Amino acid sequence: MSFVISDATHIVSNLGSIVVTIFVLLFVLSTAIRIVPEYRRLVLFRLGRLVGSRGPGIVFTVPFLDKAVTVDLRILTLDVPVQEVITKDNVAIKVNAVVYFRVLEPSKSVVEVENYVIATSQLAQTTLRSVVGSVELDEVLSSREKINQELQKIIDERTDPWGIKVSAVEVKELELPEGMKRAMARQAEAERERRAKIIAAEGELQAAAKLSEAAHQMESSPVTLQLRYLQTIREISGERNTTTFFPIPVDLVQPFINKLVKTGE
Repeated sequence: MSFVISDATHIVSNLGSIVVTIFVLLFVLSTAIRIVPEYRRLVLFRLGRLVGSRGPGIVFTVPFLDKAVTVDLRILTLDVPVQEVITKDNVAIKVNAVVYFRVLEPSKSVVEVENYVIATSQLAQTTLRSVVGSVELDEVLSSREKINQELQKIIDERTDPWGIKVSAVEVKELELPEGMKRAMARQAEAERERRAKIIAAEGELQAAAKLSEAAHQMESSPVTLQLRYLQTIREISGERNTTTFFPIPVDLVQPFINKLVKTGE
């Protein structure tokens, strides 16, 4: 009876060892096998030394010896907080922007900089203040595309050693002081009034030129004056007026006027 109990105890202990071994193997395999998506990479460090980037797909690592850092390769959108900037012509404005960038070299983004997102954000803020502060307000308002390209070029050059590619930088909002807004509104109104006066003056000049041309035509051809007289009568009679005025040419009454003058003498 004691022999049977000892055999059973031995079998149970062996089963326990097998179960523990299986769990250890599963744990080791779970830590050694990593599945990396298409848009991510694993940067491996073995005993502190850089091994390189791995992925996508199944990646095998050495447990307790390898350390893996996950890097996202998708385009990231970074909002640059509102910055108070004084332009070249001493106007205080508030401006913010958005930066679109992605990681091209995962190993550099981990080794060369502590946190590439924070570093890019700080660099974008300082560059935004520097670029906007070096131009006048009118250029900021009218040449925003040029400023965007300048920002993108500077930030991309400075983040290139980190393995980062800046694809675009866009200035989102520009806040002006209330006094400057009123001044710009008055300037726009004055500009519209100036254009209206110029257009009216050009119209008067063209009308005067046409009237002068018509006067020369009537002077060279008296029949034209008679036709204009008949046209004026037609226009007056066509309207619904209770009183009608008939213009009489001076040539028709000139003989009577001369006769009266002679009689008076």
